[in-house]
Amino acid sequence: MRSFKNSLSAFALFAFAGALALVFCLGTPASAQEEINFGIISTESSQNLRTIWEPFLEDMEKQTGLKIRAFFATDYAGIIEGMRFNKVQLAWFGNKSAMEAVDRAQGEVFAQTVSADGSDGYYAVLIAHKDSPINNLDDLWKSASNMSFANGDPNSTSGFLVPGYYVFALNGKDPKTAFKRTIIGNHEANAMAVAGKQVDVATCNNENLARLEVTNPEKRKEIKIIWTSPLIPSDPLVWRKDLDPKVKKAFTDFLFTYGQDGDAKEAKVLSDLQWKGFKKSTDLQLIPIRELELYKEKTNLEKAQKITDADKKRMAEIDAALADLEKLKQS
Repeated sequence: MRSFKNSLSAFALFAFAGALALVFCLGTPASAQEEINFGIISTESSQNLRTIWEPFLEDMEKQTGLKIRAFFATDYAGIIEGMRFNKVQLAWFGNKSAMEAVDRAQGEVFAQTVSADGSDGYYAVLIAHKDSPINNLDDLWKSASNMSFANGDPNSTSGFLVPGYYVFALNGKDPKTAFKRTIIGNHEANAMAVAGKQVDVATCNNENLARLEVTNPEKRKEIKIIWTSPLIPSDPLVWRKDLDPKVKKAFTDFLFTYGQDGDAKEAKVLSDLQWKGFKKSTDLQLIPIRELELYKEKTNLEKAQKITDADKKRMAEIDAALADLEKLKQS
């Protein structure tokens, strides 16, 4: 338990240092926002991300006439804080990190990725080595106390929030205490740790496993899926609300036509990103994620041995918030 707390403290310190580094290294964009800092969350190594993102950002720069600078943060918090301090004006997020950007970094969802197969979402998964005796959650709970677990970035939708609710909260489990050892990693690191038998079970998602089939097919063969989540809405793109309207138009004109006119090069760039294109979206996309956060909090309160008056008040607030979200969905 102590080692886990230490790892969390180290992670928080690392995230804070990363956020500070982002603020100081990016500088202030040029006047009239002619220079845009584009944030990219760290689902895998920066070098791998750079390889697949740079062709897309180069086309974005050519077609919008704006100077686009990519920033590959060491963690999700770095991008969120960068947007908060207007050192990142546009970013690719997962849904949970997008929610954080919307709530505390002047962010606004304006677009959503469309998966390569045309679907509107993806799935969180739990993975184990192919030779592991663990094949499902029942197997997992029988042996968890003797196993190691690699959780995702706390701001990751598929790596943390979704399994945190469906796998742990609904089953009355806490990943901090259910396992012998718990560490934190991005999707790629978690998959590689499972493939190399460095951890027994880890969070990941189906898109990153599909990417691993391309980048390291031999490692992918060593991994099996033991649990799959309900569908998660596809990743949003978020810009700062105060971005110049002309710049916003330049981005939407680019994104919603990119790869849609039969251009083979653009289609290949999107394919490498595991996308087919983009469609319009709004902050309403985040409602299911907000519901998950609230349901998870309420579940944790309800399973307390003693429910205090403060707990009852908070549960009433959660019920009211969930009702408001339901009204938003119906509007």
